[in-house]
Amino acid sequence: MAFHEIRFPTSLSFGSVGGPERHSDVVTLANGHEERNTPWRHSRRRYDAGVAMRSLDDIETLIAFFEARQGQIHGFRWKDWTDYKSCGARAEPGIGDQVIANGDDTTAVFQLVKTYRSGGQSYVRPISKPVEGTVRIGLDGTAQQDGVHYTVDDTTGLVSFVHPPDAGVEITAGYEFDVPVRFDTDRIQTSLASFQAGDVPNVPIIEVRA
Repeated sequence: MAFHEIRFPTSLSFGSVGGPERHSDVVTLANGHEERNTPWRHSRRRYDAGVAMRSLDDIETLIAFFEARQGQIHGFRWKDWTDYKSCGARAEPGIGDQVIANGDDTTAVFQLVKTYRSGGQSYVRPISKPVEGTVRIGLDGTAQQDGVHYTVDDTTGLVSFVHPPDAGVEITAGYEFDVPVRFDTDRIQTSLASFQAGDVPNVPIIEVRA
């Protein structure tokens, strides 16, 4: 499957519904206790873009985008309006938002990540589709210069340093990011009568492993 480095129109994704899902295997034992396990290391996000359709122009834009992706064949970028920054919803990304690694004086390439914390537990999510021009990198709190000290691959989320960071140096990042997704259907069904009556098409979107 090819991936098209193009973002689904943000005017159409705004107002969509969706979020992360997990896959859990739950087995109830004879004594009433449960055993719970999951084959997934990372969550997977699902969305429905149909609820954001507001006009016939939106439908036209959707169909053009769908046809250009050949249905489920080609992936694309999606802006999750509820979770698209390394920082809080009301803040602007800064170099100290996320700790992505610690230097070891040898490694020069690091994956962008975002850590979700609740209580004493946390989940580290790889970020593979940062938005071009938004990534800011710091070393022990000192801002680094893009193109001088490091480069970012916007298609993979890999940060490459010109010189490996010194051992023990905290590497931090701030950024905006997209979710790699595809259409989860090969069919878009709509009609003028149903749309004017307030019925919107079902447009399922699912995250892909990038």
